[in-house]
Amino acid sequence: MALPNIFTKEVTDGLIHRINLLQETTKPIWGKMTVSQMLAHCSVTYEMVYDDIHPKPNALMAIILKILVKKRVVNESPYPHNLKTAPQFIIKGDKDFSTEKNRLIMYLNKTMELGEKYFDGKKSHSFGKLHKIEWNNMFYKHLNHHLTQFGV
Repeated sequence: MALPNIFTKEVTDGLIHRINLLQETTKPIWGKMTVSQMLAHCSVTYEMVYDDIHPKPNALMAIILKILVKKRVVNESPYPHNLKTAPQFIIKGDKDFSTEKNRLIMYLNKTMELGEKYFDGKKSHSFGKLHKIEWNNMFYKHLNHHLTQFGV
């Protein structure tokens, strides 16, 4: 079953609607992150695409990521609850809810505007070249997982 296409306005608007349902006091159904930390956590995926602030994995780690992690990240199967996350995705300390919410929405809109043609064959930070379906699955599945975690 194909995941919804995050590169379409309809799907992006639906995700933004869900984000807008969150409040600063929204509690998770599972896990330890606050809602503000979750929003910052979800933006890391987009930071790796648009911002040069995360170190790229070395050659050995890149091979390990491609062999052991890539398939789980870019396939259509949902993530299990309480899955371990990569160190750069761990958000510590307090985050400003409004700032993180607006930043994630900005990344979503930018991704939708660039579209699937921009991403088809684009090299990812951790997994090498991905085709548009893999990009879509990675973006949508991660965000959907965490929005569901917070009940929206």
